[in-house]
Amino acid sequence: MKDQVVYYIRNWKWFVVSILAVVLAAYLYVRYSVPQYSATSILMIKDDKKGGVDSEQTAFSDLAVLSSVKSNLDNEIEVIKSLTIVKAAVKDLGLNVTYVNEGRVKSEEMYNKAPINFMFVTQQPGSENRTINYRLSSASDNQFTLFDSVGGKLGVFYYGETIRLPEGEAVVLARNDKKNFVKRPYKISVIVRTVADVAGSYKGRLNIKKVGDRTSIVELSIVDPIPQRAEDFLNALIRVYNEDVVADKNRVFENTSKFISERLKLIEGDLGDVERDAETFKRTNHVTDITSEANLFLANASEFERKEIETDTQLKIVATMADYVNSSRNNELIPANILTSDANASGLIDQYNQMVLERNRLLKSAGPKNAVVKTLDGKIESLKQNIESSLSRLNTSLEIKKKDLAYQNALFNGKISRIPTLEREAKILGRQQQIKESLYLYLLQKREETAISLAVTAPNAKVIDPALSSRAPISPVKGTIYLSAFGIALLLPFGILYLLNMLDNKVKARQDVESKLSIPFLGDIPTSNASEAIINASNRSSTAEAIRIVNTNLEFMLNQVPDEMAKTVFVTSTIPKEGKTFLSVNLASTIALSGKKVLLIGMDIRNPKIDGYLDLPKEGVTNYLSTKDADLFSFIHKIPNFSELYVLPSGVIPPNPAELLMSQKVNEMFTKLKQEFDYIVVDTSPVHLVTDTLLMAHHADSVVYVVRANYMDKDLLRVPHQLHTEKKMPNIGIVLNDTEVKKGYGYGYGAYGYGYGYEREEEKMPLYRQLLNKIKATV
Repeated sequence: MKDQVVYYIRNWKWFVVSILAVVLAAYLYVRYSVPQYSATSILMIKDDKKGGVDSEQTAFSDLAVLSSVKSNLDNEIEVIKSLTIVKAAVKDLGLNVTYVNEGRVKSEEMYNKAPINFMFVTQQPGSENRTINYRLSSASDNQFTLFDSVGGKLGVFYYGETIRLPEGEAVVLARNDKKNFVKRPYKISVIVRTVADVAGSYKGRLNIKKVGDRTSIVELSIVDPIPQRAEDFLNALIRVYNEDVVADKNRVFENTSKFISERLKLIEGDLGDVERDAETFKRTNHVTDITSEANLFLANASEFERKEIETDTQLKIVATMADYVNSSRNNELIPANILTSDANASGLIDQYNQMVLERNRLLKSAGPKNAVVKTLDGKIESLKQNIESSLSRLNTSLEIKKKDLAYQNALFNGKISRIPTLEREAKILGRQQQIKESLYLYLLQKREETAISLAVTAPNAKVIDPALSSRAPISPVKGTIYLSAFGIALLLPFGILYLLNMLDNKVKARQDVESKLSIPFLGDIPTSNASEAIINASNRSSTAEAIRIVNTNLEFMLNQVPDEMAKTVFVTSTIPKEGKTFLSVNLASTIALSGKKVLLIGMDIRNPKIDGYLDLPKEGVTNYLSTKDADLFSFIHKIPNFSELYVLPSGVIPPNPAELLMSQKVNEMFTKLKQEFDYIVVDTSPVHLVTDTLLMAHHADSVVYVVRANYMDKDLLRVPHQLHTEKKMPNIGIVLNDTEVKKGYGYGYGAYGYGYGYEREEEKMPLYRQLLNKIKATV
């Protein structure tokens, strides 16, 4: 846990950079994104399933004709959302024409604020089905310059002048109101889109939901960058919907009124004929009064006569209705409430009219091949057949009734045969006149009922709350965006660093070594710079202290070597560039500063570094081994400022390094040198690449195995593990080099508080590093 916290704290700069970058991006997004506003409106829609008849119709609810048109909430919601209604609202407001004020950095759409009004007088066929784009800029108080969509100048024109364009003839009018005075300079893009495209956009953004399950109240809402436009659209949508519903209802009433008017004309003619016959009869026969002698007989005969005539009238109405039904099509309405003698037939006609209205309404948003429309067509045809069957049965019933009434009437006529012919004929004419009058009055009443229904037709939707937009934009929400940006800014570097850390298989710290190896750990060396190439007596840097600690730990491993024999220490690594030469030089110098006579030998003869590191001649080990009578000590050099430090360079690179190292002369060399020096520090080759070090490992009393942090893969720790378990090298100790423990930290010099009290002035840490070290020490 401590290492993870330190790892992220050490990379604090990336968190700062991420916060600055992401918050800046969030600011730019908020600055240049278009704010979106939400507008809502609350409606109460008439739903016959849940009651709630409109107040205008309540006073006339006893009129049967009003019950022929019914609505359903779910259907009405779909009608409001239909493309037909939305397109009508778009056309009503002219929303397919957009004016954009072109700014230097950000363009702004102008709704009801544009200083001009662009419109087509005539359009070429097909041009209304594609988007048209023009640019206008003010030229003078009464002129403007017109450009095409790519910036090509089309000319300078006067306001109100007819302009010939490829799409048709257009006119640009100036709006001279106070807010949009045309004298103000402007540069505007005019975009004329198809009504269908704009309606599709608004339909996609329109949301209608029910407010509760037991109410017929719905909420309409839409999101738009211009709040006033959102309000206007919702209000226009409601207005268009109500107008459409009223038009549907009025069509039913108008068809009924037309049928009644036609029947009135026929009855009026029949009534006039009867009245003229009665007038002629009385004038011709000079009849002014009828004797009351046959009143009793005539009363009964009159009743049957009346019923027979009424039955005959009903037969005529049934025949007329049957002809009308047979000749009507699926999209035509059948006059309602004419057949009062048969409730079954009247009910079937009401159902038929409801289905026809529903089919006509569906055709506004769906084609005739739509599955729902086809289903309704089948139901309508089935109802039509039922109506025809019902009328046929009614006709048969009336015929039987008429025959029975005729028979009864004949009986009474026989009884009154004694009544004078004039009196009988007068009665007959009177009865005919009365029947025609009653039928005429009945039709007049129905016509008035229909006229009342037409006059009081109420809209389906009642506005409870008119459209109102939000004061603040619903997006972008600055607080949420900045908070999210800050969270992302923290998570982004954290995730990247975590991923890099997971994918990084390099040795990082002492724990990585100790978790995989059971080899003694001598210490870790912090990253050094060029000024610390070799340690001297006055060097008090963290690197020098770390190497002194390594030397101290190494002494414990060398205690088993007798003091009279030279102690030989091999310094090796797994792969090149792990810092073994640096450690060899400084380990030898540290031992020499203790008063011991120390020899540093460069045995990495394939890639010699010591001669260049200490600026020495190249001749050395290989020259001695390859020359028969060479003097070994002639190749040894004393290091200035060190009284007891000597160096034997590697020599020139030989063509046969392995053969040289396997020669007997190597044994002789170590024998001679051990007799002359107290300590021998040998810089050897990496063990993972060549076997040079293993060939002479038997000369070593201890092996310092260098592992470079952030350089060597953890998988390569198997190499020292194998050497240790197979005992191919004696007394192996691990040194972790180039660690990220900075100066002033580690092993009691600076941060831990043991404090030797001699850290160099030039190594004083900056404030942020001191804080970091304190956090590390605390975690």
